Amino acid sequence: MEFKEAQSIYLQISDYVCEQILMERWKEGDRIPSVRELGVALEVNPNTVMRSYDFLQSIDIIFNKRGVGYFVAESAKTKIIDYRRKQFLEQELPGVFKTMHLLGMSVEEINAQYKSYVKSIVKHK
Repeated sequence: MEFKEAQSIYLQISDYVCEQILMERWKEGDRIPSVRELGVALEVNPNTVMRSYDFLQSIDIIFNKRGVGYFVAESAKTKIIDYRRKQFLEQELPGVFKTMHLLGMSVEEINAQYKSYVKSIVKHK
């Protein structure tokens, strides 16, 4: 995994775990890799993975069965989508709006691009 400078590694690992859940590679109730296993797979310190798991546990996306491991929580997908939508609206969208304003772009232009993008995704399914 290549990490970006602009975001903490533990949050990038959290995003990775969430993507695995959203893509249904890890389903509700599934055991996820141990802290050590994921640390080795991502070539990071297990303490960093532990910080990611603590964060995900605090927002009820995963849970720990003591002595057994970490598991995907019920309704994890819904919670991830809610969390990511809020994050997008509060952190990313203001930057998009600023860029649109600076470039003189309209919402209609963006909407046309979005519709084209969605159409291309549907074709590739």
